[in-house]
Amino acid sequence: MTVRGDFKEPARPRPDLVIGREELFASAREQLSDGGSVLVHGPAGIGKSTVLRALAAECAESAHTVLRCSATESESHLPFLALADLLGLVVDQVSDRLPAPQRTALESALTGRGESTLQRDGLALRLAVLSVLRALAAQGPVLIVADDLQWLDPASAELLGFAARRLGEMPVRMLSAVRTDTEPRDQQHDRHLRASPPDTLAVRLNPLSRAQVAELLGNRGYTGLPRTTVRDIHRTSGGNPLFALELGRALAENPARPNPGEPLPVPTSLRALVLSRLEMLSAEARHTLLVASAGARPTLSLLHAAGRENAEAETTHAASLGLLATERETPGIRFAHPMISAALYAEASAQERRAAHAALSTAASDPIERARHLALATTGTDPQVAARLGEAAAVARDRGAPSVAAGLGLLAARHTPPETVPGPDERRLQAAEDALTAGESDLARDIARDALRRVTAPADRVRAWMVVIDAAGQAMAEVDAVFPQALADAGEDPRLLALVRYQLAWRALLVEGEMAKGREEAAIAAQLAARAGDRPTELLALGFQAQMETLMGHPGAPATIQRAMREPQDPRVACDHNGAGAARFRWLIMGDQLAEARTTITALLREVRRRGMVESEVHFLRGLAETELRSGHCGRALDLARESLRLARDTGIGEAATAMFTSLAEAAGGDVDRALALAREAVDRAEEDGDLVYLSRALGALGHAQLVAGDSLAVVRSLRRVRELEERLGVTDPARGRWHGDLAEALVRIGEPVEAQDVIDATRAQALRLGRESVLAVLDRAEALVRAARGEQGPAIRQLTAAQDRLGKLGYGLEEARAAYALAGLRTHRPGPTSYDEATRLFRRCRALPWLRQVESASAAGPAVASATTPLAPAALDSLAATERQVAALVMEGATNREIAARLFISVKTVEATLTRVYRKLGIRSRVDIVRLAAGRRSG
Repeated sequence: MTVRGDFKEPARPRPDLVIGREELFASAREQLSDGGSVLVHGPAGIGKSTVLRALAAECAESAHTVLRCSATESESHLPFLALADLLGLVVDQVSDRLPAPQRTALESALTGRGESTLQRDGLALRLAVLSVLRALAAQGPVLIVADDLQWLDPASAELLGFAARRLGEMPVRMLSAVRTDTEPRDQQHDRHLRASPPDTLAVRLNPLSRAQVAELLGNRGYTGLPRTTVRDIHRTSGGNPLFALELGRALAENPARPNPGEPLPVPTSLRALVLSRLEMLSAEARHTLLVASAGARPTLSLLHAAGRENAEAETTHAASLGLLATERETPGIRFAHPMISAALYAEASAQERRAAHAALSTAASDPIERARHLALATTGTDPQVAARLGEAAAVARDRGAPSVAAGLGLLAARHTPPETVPGPDERRLQAAEDALTAGESDLARDIARDALRRVTAPADRVRAWMVVIDAAGQAMAEVDAVFPQALADAGEDPRLLALVRYQLAWRALLVEGEMAKGREEAAIAAQLAARAGDRPTELLALGFQAQMETLMGHPGAPATIQRAMREPQDPRVACDHNGAGAARFRWLIMGDQLAEARTTITALLREVRRRGMVESEVHFLRGLAETELRSGHCGRALDLARESLRLARDTGIGEAATAMFTSLAEAAGGDVDRALALAREAVDRAEEDGDLVYLSRALGALGHAQLVAGDSLAVVRSLRRVRELEERLGVTDPARGRWHGDLAEALVRIGEPVEAQDVIDATRAQALRLGRESVLAVLDRAEALVRAARGEQGPAIRQLTAAQDRLGKLGYGLEEARAAYALAGLRTHRPGPTSYDEATRLFRRCRALPWLRQVESASAAGPAVASATTPLAPAALDSLAATERQVAALVMEGATNREIAARLFISVKTVEATLTRVYRKLGIRSRVDIVRLAAGRRSG
């Protein structure tokens, strides 16, 4: 069919239409905007048609004519059908321009009247299609949109390919989609590419990530699904959007969660889609594949041990039908797509499934697998089966697979008779704690809430309340009502009270924003735990107390850390992100001991990965990234920060905090716009959660990103809030957020050197008290800019030189480079090609790309625009308007923006706007350059 150029389709697709396809979409859009063609390919359900529609909607506005066809399998035998879809409504417009033989052949093919065939009228038809496209292109750009090329009837495909190969410089673009198998360069792909214009860009749609599947489900209305369920949907769908949405729909219609160890329910629509070839297998072969689908890592030897004697022949036949992938290099059996395995299992009866699991319960070599299959083959309660599952869960826990342990624990609870010890609820609570360790907070919370409806023993109830609180993460305000109930259940038991008071310490910090109160609660929890002989809780409480004392600049922090490091230690608490090891790392990095901090955090990260402690892994990835960033290894820091953010998004753990730190890494070594977006996300999340601690950190990251972006007014707004928040929180150690130098620098840029000096003086007093050498060096760098703004060029340069040297010796590579950049801008000799050489070298060494771009821009701009290099010509003031000259003159006298506003009877905002115009007209960037102009006038 045809779409005229004045037919308005959406200029941009809805966001959910291109989830996970942003880079692909950008490259395809660029190709089409340059006049090229695009072929989108991939397996069924991967989203080809969705991407095609979105791209077509964008490109339709710039096209005079849009030709569309969408073939179907049932119609692929009808000759010239796709050609009729493409040209049927436009051929009348241009038919009079075709030679008579071409017109006759084309009309016969499109209308079905006559006996036109490729064998009889092949050349005439080929030339006719080419002539029609040329005639349409003469009227304006033409866009051909062809979906499902694999179902095009052969005659239409031949004609379209003939024309496509001969389009030449005609303004005709082709946007098509075709289903191909899993291999990106198979024969199908090449055949369809040869039928496209020579300049066609082939783009393959790959599976979506877990986070993208979660976003897709949310955008389509399948909200509220637990993260564990989203994980299962992603695994079962293989990242295929169609499969994921169908699974989400099935779960939404039947929200009952599958039993532990069982796969997701597969809707009938998907079963029919992926199992159409199953009917070609014998009953025995289908049973063999069912056993394979029930196994975790099926192999031929496993199938033989499970009694499938003809496994080789049956799996070979299944592979020939496309049900199994052929992998000669490995002994394993892999289904061509996870959905085939899931659908095969869903199709089987309950009796058939139990038989498959029973066979595998003796065939599997791994004790965990044997226990799981035994449970799935057994109905009702059975103490022996429950005991086997409990033992398998312990093995999984020791192997560092807490997610597996949680699943086994739930299976054990299901098979545990009520009167046995441990009972079903105790097994469920252990499973909840394992789920927390694995980062599956939603599952842990649901298990604990369910247990609280039945358990009556105080110890069990407090244990369940602790899971509910821990599962809330940073959003502790959401479970505020839990604390009175937990305290009531704890009674006077010191062990139970210690657990609750430890959580109250976190509440004081996250909900009330009171570090001092949090420290007091942690100290009480440590005392109670020590009295009860509960060393793990005592260690966690001491670790929290040490963290608070470190951030507060409390003199007792080293002693508390030493207490927390004494023996006996609990192996799990020792590497927990709230334990003594983490507190020691924070102490080291705040005290400028970067090498030891790196060694400490690397060892902690290695251990939590071994144990499968996902929440701690998120924290320690951030910690290692922070260490690398402080050391000036911006590329490495960015890689680690992005890895931690992916993990945080996948698990829902610490997303605000991780977005905050990733923003800092992006501002240092990545993309400034992304840094701003991540920082704003972190601010929004922290405010939504009522998390004052991370709100201050997020605002600090936002201010830093705004500084790198050059928005000084925004920097001041953000960092003034940080200053107020930290005063309220009781944070006195400037090494915690390290935002003070950025605030002072931005204040100088907007004309507030007095406030900048006040920030520097107040911060310096705390840094001197705590011995924070790197903070002191950064403050000296900022103070040099204050001096330069006052016209004290010589002292400013000397102070900056000394600050750069100190930062280099301390190992703060990025801060050293920033000092070199500022120094290059303050030197009074005429700039030349080497003025910024030192800053360029240092930023390149750090891979600090955003800063390097600033330096290169300043260097390329030359003396007229270079920040803080030479006196400007005094005559430059003549280009200013009267008010602009007045404001500039007062700046030269050292007046602040507020003082200028008062003297000229205008608002501070008017002063700021006037200064912006002055900077633009004079080709400068800050008040420092105006002061330098004054110096030039005096010397002249």
